Amino acid sequence: ERFTDRARRVIVLAQDEAKMLNHNYIGTEHILLGLIHEGEGVAAKALEQLGISLEAVREQVEEIIGHGQNPPTGHIPFTPRAKKVLELSLREALQMNHSYIGTEHILLGLIREGEGVAAQVLIKLGADLNRVRTT
Repeated sequence: ERFTDRARRVIVLAQDEAKMLNHNYIGTEHILLGLIHEGEGVAAKALEQLGISLEAVREQVEEIIGHGQNPPTGHIPFTPRAKKVLELSLREALQMNHSYIGTEHILLGLIREGEGVAAQVLIKLGADLNRVRTT
């Protein structure tokens, strides 16, 4: 598709984060963890500027959802909300007349979705979602 290599890496890292937490799905929280974990993209740098660290997000995700009991096996599906975030990231890219979907568009998609665990975590860590858009 139109995803940049970094954006694709974010999705792979989101899967890894889900596996590490023994979650049998990929939710918005895993995408957020993937964005930060990736470390180099526009989204990671924006979150870093806002003082949001991988450790803090992981701690919040564990607090809100906890660890699963058993490691997932086979394919790990996206939640409907996570799928919506990816659709919104495409919309964000199109609105900006970008021909690619980068990590920044995924982050904007997470913020626009606004209700998933990722948005809750960002708010809990003191990120003003409107400010994130302009960072």
